[in-house]
Amino acid sequence: MTVTASLRDVLLAHEREQPDAPLLISPETGEILSYAKFAKEARQLAARYAAHGLAPGDHVGFLLHNGYQTTTIFLGTMAAGFVVTPLNLLSHGAQLAYVLEHSDVKLVFTSTHYEEQLRTALAMMTSERSAKIRVDVIDSDAPNAHSIYGEVELDQSSNIQSPALLMYTSGTTGQPKGALLTHANLLHAGRSVCDWHGLTSADRVLSSLPLYHINGQCIATVAPFVSGGSIVAPHKFSASAWWGWVERYEPTWLNLVPTIIAYLLNAADANTQLWPAIHFARSASAPLPPDQHRAFEATFGIGVIEAMGMTECSSVVFCNPQQASSRKYGTPGLPCGVETRVVSTETNGVLADGITGELQLRGDNVMLGYYNAPEKTSDAMTTDGWLRTGDLGHRDADGFYFVTGRIKELIIKGGENIAPREIDEALLAHPAVLEAAAVGIPDANYGQEILAAVVLKPGIECDEVSLREHCVRVLGRYKTPKVFRFVDELPKGPSGKVQRLKLLD
Repeated sequence: MTVTASLRDVLLAHEREQPDAPLLISPETGEILSYAKFAKEARQLAARYAAHGLAPGDHVGFLLHNGYQTTTIFLGTMAAGFVVTPLNLLSHGAQLAYVLEHSDVKLVFTSTHYEEQLRTALAMMTSERSAKIRVDVIDSDAPNAHSIYGEVELDQSSNIQSPALLMYTSGTTGQPKGALLTHANLLHAGRSVCDWHGLTSADRVLSSLPLYHINGQCIATVAPFVSGGSIVAPHKFSASAWWGWVERYEPTWLNLVPTIIAYLLNAADANTQLWPAIHFARSASAPLPPDQHRAFEATFGIGVIEAMGMTECSSVVFCNPQQASSRKYGTPGLPCGVETRVVSTETNGVLADGITGELQLRGDNVMLGYYNAPEKTSDAMTTDGWLRTGDLGHRDADGFYFVTGRIKELIIKGGENIAPREIDEALLAHPAVLEAAAVGIPDANYGQEILAAVVLKPGIECDEVSLREHCVRVLGRYKTPKVFRFVDELPKGPSGKVQRLKLLD
């Protein structure tokens, strides 16, 4: 693989070596973005920024669903030497206004579908900065959206340590934090994924994960871009259309999250087709229950590699081995491109295998820091470069890591620590349950009790008595939830990860 100093260098190498190869396929329109077309659009995008008075290093946002231009703007902005700030389509009102204010974006791309949402947030900003943010309304599916501006050469001043991506966390316990990632972070992460999975220019991924989430950005877009491969990126996930896209576009791997796996399994029937031509599926962004993991592999004939990423680590932390016989269920795997350790939450001392503590990470894909937040950066990073993840877990004797929950989400009932994921997985083993999430609630006797929110499978009835009896059998009475709530959906972030603490609302 060619050694490069920035995403610009990656683009120019592909334009030179494989100009006609596809980078992106948009299934809704059939449009194909080749590497040559992308290089041309990136130069037109740079000209558009210059026409608006922007200079390399300035911040550019977008509020768009997946599409031809969304990919062009995401990668092209960074390749042109600017910092891209994807805006979460699930953010509304005050939270979106906060990100617009804090990120220092000077221009935001959106479409007619999201323009009102954006302008409402701009109107809620408390400073005069809103008047200085330019809004460009475009068609996210249209090629040549920037052609009227002509072309300029891509800026050469960016180097490997230059900021490239400003990505805001979901902000489940406060205001979102902006993780500032450099070209070096993204290239290291992309190469780590390519090396781990053996990805080449011949590989193609099908991914419906949004480009406003780190998984959709780094795993499904930056990694294929680095390898010279291609991406099939529908606007959003559709269980009814998924296997039709597989048949038509012949991806070699799938980028999934547990929610997608659950819905594909629920839509399967006795005549479900096997797909042996797909080399593997990759599941991350939330823990994958082992029963669902095994069921997906048996139902569709596709091996699933469970992994784990973080926004602050360019979405690369752990991954199970590529070789099926070496994988383990119920674990995100081995360190991928990072150093990892488990430390005591009380003393910060490194713990032995099998003992639960906080997971800490260090590596070339770890963020530069939180944007305009030195105190939060200091809280998150040790002086010798370790990132405090806030995740609880342990390492086994084979070097595999197990994540049992978040420090802030841990349920402490009568002095005993209970991992919410244990409750989730017990409920998911019930035949009527599609999704489940447990959370601690205040209790006068125990300090905390357990509440479980449950989404039932469509068309299937179940009552609290049945769930309680099931949990007593699987978990015992002490860990059986005191309260069950049947809900239509669980609160989730853009990747499908359950935002557990929002259940308390």
